[in-house]
Amino acid sequence: MKKMLFIAVALVMALNVAAQEKQVVEFTENTYDFGTVKEEDGKVSHVFTFTNISQSPITVTNVRASCGCTTPNWSRQPVMPGEQGVVTATYSASGRPGNFHKSITVTLSNGTENFTVVLYIKGQVTPREQKQ
Repeated sequence: MKKMLFIAVALVMALNVAAQEKQVVEFTENTYDFGTVKEEDGKVSHVFTFTNISQSPITVTNVRASCGCTTPNWSRQPVMPGEQGVVTATYSASGRPGNFHKSITVTLSNGTENFTVVLYIKGQVTPREQKQ
């Protein structure tokens, strides 16, 4: 009896993990490295492209940046199966010399379930030259 209960619990846990890892979109990349950017250049942007690999339309319902220095923008219309959508991350380098590593949390929905993908941007901002 204990063995059957253990198997049942293990099966439920396995199904739960499989459901959480279900992919509905495929991003061409999850991390973008800006490399070295100059502080005086101000804002730098990167467009993350994704493909809907599910059988139903996908809508990006929310995109949240880890700080106020990063501004997200995204496809507002539903993305049909096989079609592409975008999430744009704009980082403001002005006043932020040094290394940066920021996350962008993307929430997607197929109408019945929500899915989350985390994207990253990173780089190094060289400080502007000080006037003497």
